[in-house]
Amino acid sequence: MFLTSIILILLLGALLSWMAAQWSTVLSRWVALLSLKINLLWTLWVWYDHTILHTPPQNGWWLVVRHEWIPVWGISLYLAMDGLSMLMLMLTFFLGILAVLISWKEINFRTGFFHANLLLVLAGITGVFLAMDLFLFYFFWELMLIPMYLLISIWGHENRTYAANKFFLFTQAGGLLMLLSILSLYFWHGAQTGVYTYAYDALVQNLPSGKMALLMMSGFLIAFAVKLPVVPLHTWLPDAHSQAPTAGSLILAGLLLKTGAYGLIRFVLPLFPETVAQYGHWGMLLGVVGILYGGILAFAQTDLKRMIAYTSVSHMGFVMMGLFATGALARQGVIMQMLAHGLSTGALFLIAGMLYERMHSRDIQKMGGFWQQAPAMGVMAMIFVMASLGLPGLGNFVAEIMILLGCWPVAPTLTILATIGIVVATVYSLWLMQSIFFGPAKPTSPITDMNAREYIMMLSLTIVLLWMGIYPQPLLNTAATSSSPTSSSLVTTNSNLP
Repeated sequence: MFLTSIILILLLGALLSWMAAQWSTVLSRWVALLSLKINLLWTLWVWYDHTILHTPPQNGWWLVVRHEWIPVWGISLYLAMDGLSMLMLMLTFFLGILAVLISWKEINFRTGFFHANLLLVLAGITGVFLAMDLFLFYFFWELMLIPMYLLISIWGHENRTYAANKFFLFTQAGGLLMLLSILSLYFWHGAQTGVYTYAYDALVQNLPSGKMALLMMSGFLIAFAVKLPVVPLHTWLPDAHSQAPTAGSLILAGLLLKTGAYGLIRFVLPLFPETVAQYGHWGMLLGVVGILYGGILAFAQTDLKRMIAYTSVSHMGFVMMGLFATGALARQGVIMQMLAHGLSTGALFLIAGMLYERMHSRDIQKMGGFWQQAPAMGVMAMIFVMASLGLPGLGNFVAEIMILLGCWPVAPTLTILATIGIVVATVYSLWLMQSIFFGPAKPTSPITDMNAREYIMMLSLTIVLLWMGIYPQPLLNTAATSSSPTSSSLVTTNSNLP
């Protein structure tokens, strides 16, 4: 019952949190926090059971739930979890807890409805990471959309309506294209085999090829590229990040972007291996463009949250590049990058939220000299800025070096260009630290240092990132148990890349 229970706990928590706000806003916050803590502890136990106690998997899956839902249309309640899903779930519930904590003082109106939408977004994300029926996957994909739209449009900043509408249109357009691809794959498989089903394990046994595969893959690819995001489909992200509340920015950067990468790993690579092999060099090129373009645009920003948003475009370029290199080393690096980016960039958004709560401004030009006023916050900012630029000893370094080493045999020239992106990251990261904490003090009201709640959030993120950087092997072992098939021949097929 684990797989269905963690989704039901979030849905029930959303309802109870909304109702509890009628009596007490504090009770509403505690209900949301308790729901996420239960799921995190339960998930950690399952991880311990399969990695330390070595409970054997079922046909490659750690846990599977499968029941007929609408059998006449081939739709089933098919949920499954492997190592990849497990890592994504741990990240989801961990960041979800931090999202509730950072909102403890920031959100002071319609608190129950806020936490209900937050838990609904997390329920949709959880379903995306577990669904192995493509119809069910699309259902959860769309479930993420409406509550995130409400989080931005109701609790966002000055241009929240524009940002929320832009987020909705981009995501909905990509989702509709994915739906067309899902239906095409469904009818094509039925015409070929006589069995109409949305089940992943059945579809992967009979793969399309040629132009048909290219058209089907395009719908999936565009939907996932919008969420990742990939240049030039990224323009919704800076607006959504800058206008969202801090918890919304945390969920966007830490989790929603990862659903795009997850979709590429879980569905695009296994369902369309020949097409990926044929056009993979374009995917790698788009990844390198994102690395460099996002880094340069980040350096040009004066809005702190927009700057961090563009760093996400750059870091997700490594994900795109590593995925289309299709080697095992690069793929494991991609999974580590998904985790490390969620933690480090999520932490930077938390710091941006702390500064906004104290200054009521995101303008970097109005900041400076904060190291003397808030040294603990400065130390934490330094740690996560160093993680963002790939300092050895932190999780981002492990992820990026694995991706670059995995891409080098496939495309050495593109790998060199991607390495330049790390230099760009160093420039904008150090500039950010200098401008906010070490630069000359500006004539603004003094800020206070972190409180106990903020200490807990920052220290927990620091510990996990240090663990990933110093001893990543348990996570790598978990990632290696992913059940998504990959073709080793793709590496040699792509070996003529520059």
